[in-house]
Amino acid sequence: MQRNTVLASAFLVAIVAAAGGWYATSRHAVDPGEGARSARAGRGGDGAPIAVVMARAEQADMPVVKRAIGFVETPASVVVKSRLDSQIMEQHVRDGQFVKAGDLLFVLDDRDIKAQIAKDEAAIARDEATHTRTQLDLARYQQLLARNAGTQQSVDQATADERTAAATILADKATLQADQLKLSYARITAPIDGRIGAVQVTPGNLIGANSTGTGLLTITQMKPLRVTFTLPERDLPVLQAALASEAAVPVSAKAPDAGKPAIEGKLDFVDSSIDMTSGTITAKALFANDDLSLWPGQYVDVEMVADTLRGATIVPTVAIQTGQKGPYVYVAKADDTVELRQVRLALSDGDRTALSEGLRPGERIVTDGQMRLKSGVKIRERDGKAAPPASTPEGTPVAEGTKP
Repeated sequence: MQRNTVLASAFLVAIVAAAGGWYATSRHAVDPGEGARSARAGRGGDGAPIAVVMARAEQADMPVVKRAIGFVETPASVVVKSRLDSQIMEQHVRDGQFVKAGDLLFVLDDRDIKAQIAKDEAAIARDEATHTRTQLDLARYQQLLARNAGTQQSVDQATADERTAAATILADKATLQADQLKLSYARITAPIDGRIGAVQVTPGNLIGANSTGTGLLTITQMKPLRVTFTLPERDLPVLQAALASEAAVPVSAKAPDAGKPAIEGKLDFVDSSIDMTSGTITAKALFANDDLSLWPGQYVDVEMVADTLRGATIVPTVAIQTGQKGPYVYVAKADDTVELRQVRLALSDGDRTALSEGLRPGERIVTDGQMRLKSGVKIRERDGKAAPPASTPEGTPVAEGTKP
């Protein structure tokens, strides 16, 4: 009996010891202990300052740039056609050649027109002789009438004949001028400066006057060129102010992936109405295109400097955060803590943003590491641009700008 009692007591002690070990292990898993709390403090908790990247707000002028996609168009393009029914005898240009106004392009067969001009000159000589005779007849009839040897009817008839002969000469000269004009059409010249496209008709071919076909060739003006682009309706006041300004409004154009710098032009035209279907307004800029960087029909990136903000407070765009109350920044204070400050944006352009309220030039702001900050937190400036870890063992913090 005594032996059984001893065994039961030993068994009970073993059970109590096992239960105590399980409780200690479970409690250690639930309570992270001092080591975990120290790890959190080292990563920006209540102990170590948070490493951030900072920049200083600057005061500078910032251009108001409007961007759009535009296409290049030529102010003039001429399809050259013949004004005579004739045959091409000579060709003086080639595909892609640049020409100036008045340069000879083609020579047509002009023998028929020259023969007609000779006929017109002969008709003028004949009718001038007739006119001389009628003048003499009129003088004789007038002398006879003065001597009472003739009649007034004869004088009137002679006067009509003289005037008819004079009118016939005028008609002959007009016909001669018309045929001489046709003769000039036998030499087809360039009506404008520009570049020739593909020559469609070669020597030996018969051509018709003002035919409805493709024409002999097309000349496209290359210098200067215009770029057409559209802007949203909300930018109409900016365009109106640009037109009212006496200074030329600069516009730049650059072909995407061209590897060349943008070329400069100036605003030349703003449409008189807004497109109601798209809510946009059309504008055009004129470019000298001396280096032929632009080509008709080409799509380009357009930038127009519509205005300039004078003396604005400029900060890096990455410093701007957005919360329920609007945009804000973290400002570094003299005691190495940060302050959340609401700001008002005036203009954002790429990696620079102009502020109208909330920040003074010279103040330092946080540009990297904002996700771990709140007002009053200690900070230290770090080198490099790599962002610190964005989360802690407890989870990802919420930016303070979203709090009231």
